[in-house]
Amino acid sequence: MSISKQYIKDGTKCKVTFKITKKESNNAQTVNLVGDFNDWDLNSTPMNRLKSGDFTLTQTLQAGKIYEFRYWLDNTMWENDWTADGYKPSPYEGTENSFIDI
Repeated sequence: MSISKQYIKDGTKCKVTFKITKKESNNAQTVNLVGDFNDWDLNSTPMNRLKSGDFTLTQTLQAGKIYEFRYWLDNTMWENDWTADGYKPSPYEGTENSFIDI
């Protein structure tokens, strides 16, 4: 897993690239990026599957915010990003969400 950030010149927005490998996704066929930035919609942000089986997606996000997110694998299983800036308790007992600080 990896997250890279590239701030736009004026610093008000940031292009964030999320990547999860084939192995890290447990050989998933589909991965959706789900979080604050898409109102936790399970289907609105599918990641692009590469020939290698890895998944990647770039989102432009407003700077100055913290965004919680998770990966939704094959419409059946949640996965956090091990390279996130940190973790926060989710509203669901016993689980956490990844977060990035932009």
